[in-house]
Amino acid sequence: MNLPGYFVRCRRLRQSIATIQRSRIKHQRCEASLHSQPIVILGCCLAMISFHSLTADQPQWGDPRTHNLVSDETGLPDHLDPTAAGNLRWSIDMGNSSYGTPVIVDGKVIIGGNNSAPMDDRFTGIRGTLLCLDEASGELIWQLTVPKLTDKKYLDWHLGGICSAPTVVGDHVYVVSNRAEVLCLDINGLADGNDGPFVDEVAFISAGSDSPLTLEPHDADILWRFSMTEQLDVHHHDAAHSIILAHGDHLYLNTANGVDPKHSHIPQPDAPSLIVLDRHTGGLLATDGLGIGNEIFHCNWSSPVVANVDGHERILFCGGNGICYGFEPLPSDAKPDRGRTLRKVWQFDLDPGSPKEHVHDFVGNRHESPTNVMSQPVVVGDRLFVSSGGDIWWGKNEASLQCIDLSGTGDVTTTNLLWRFPLGRHCSASPTIHDGLVYIGDFGRTFYCLDADSGATVWKHPTKAEFWSTALVADGKVYVGNKRGSMFVFEAGRQKKLISEMQFETGLYGSPVASAGTLYISTFSRFFAFAP
Repeated sequence: MNLPGYFVRCRRLRQSIATIQRSRIKHQRCEASLHSQPIVILGCCLAMISFHSLTADQPQWGDPRTHNLVSDETGLPDHLDPTAAGNLRWSIDMGNSSYGTPVIVDGKVIIGGNNSAPMDDRFTGIRGTLLCLDEASGELIWQLTVPKLTDKKYLDWHLGGICSAPTVVGDHVYVVSNRAEVLCLDINGLADGNDGPFVDEVAFISAGSDSPLTLEPHDADILWRFSMTEQLDVHHHDAAHSIILAHGDHLYLNTANGVDPKHSHIPQPDAPSLIVLDRHTGGLLATDGLGIGNEIFHCNWSSPVVANVDGHERILFCGGNGICYGFEPLPSDAKPDRGRTLRKVWQFDLDPGSPKEHVHDFVGNRHESPTNVMSQPVVVGDRLFVSSGGDIWWGKNEASLQCIDLSGTGDVTTTNLLWRFPLGRHCSASPTIHDGLVYIGDFGRTFYCLDADSGATVWKHPTKAEFWSTALVADGKVYVGNKRGSMFVFEAGRQKKLISEMQFETGLYGSPVASAGTLYISTFSRFFAFAP
């Protein structure tokens, strides 16, 4: 047991609480002295700004409902120096294959990795990891370690780790592991005890080890576990990726059901593509009921979002067959039911001319193939923005960004397309929409700014590498990185202005995140926190 580290964290917690209390007291004194002590106002306002910055959390990837990666943070740096000088607060070694995008909650930064740079000597070799770090210092608070499926490389890619960004609600952290498990974790880890109903963390972390490992206070506390492979026969492929949508007491997520190792067929065509779990117990509430397994070209990697259409909420999901679906959300009092399916009320085919049958006959065809969605769809008002196209590894060299009207019911493919913009080759990035503009990068090595109403090009910027990462708009700036490790900072707006361009040692696959005056950048090998 690492008692010194534990007591250090306790001391820091007490110091943080004291700081917040002092800020609140200053705030109260400021209100009482507003008319009689003008000189005090500046100091009190600074205290209020400081208190506000302590609470500027980012609990999941982008907006909690719509996935739009826009932040109202201010005072972020224009130039990023990845060396030990300049505006770098801290950085940590992430090893050799990091795809994670962080979330920030209550002074904690949580990000997925693969243990190729171990933070604990008990764990050796590649594993899925979820690191919970101290926001101020980058020091480890706790970590989840998930053994690999070593005999099934195409289910759990040998260098991959936890690729999914977690979702935090209250004191619970929800994440999809590299083994396609939905896990609910205590945000405080084991430091405050092993809470249940899941209490067998020893067996969980020891799987594949010669002898059982011991638990430490800086290990994760698993509250419940739902295995999609054990309970639903899901055959995930390469990486189980899903950003969990928390909607009331329910969790909506895609299953990453996909092809066999030879990419010739879907081994489990009857497995669901979208599921709903009870947020408190992990009980299965419903599945999509679409039966699209044999239409999936590669895998289901796109995550659901929620929209409000004509006063009614709708769960939107883009399947691995290139079709977007709209469902009625479950009633809040829904009970576990393995046979329940969601009620589909809307659908839009992103590529109606693409093959829909015998889809795996087109594997490796760069001219004709089905379309799939690797990005997260984004909702703004009554419109859906989504990038799609031929599969990066096995499909046609074609991609597009589409803007779709969410109104109506039934199949709206022929009526609801507002505009379609052709992208270069492929696209895995999600669009970012802000102030009437859309920002997105593609595999044609170009970053675009488009008009959100018409899809017309406002400006574009050629680069030397593909974009996997989604752009962040914050503080009047656009932050985006490419596969080569180039980080671009543009001025947000209709006139192209490149503020700065920095070079990191390895590529940027995760997306930038801003919280509490700090900009977080995750590269393939290192995780950085920058502040002015």
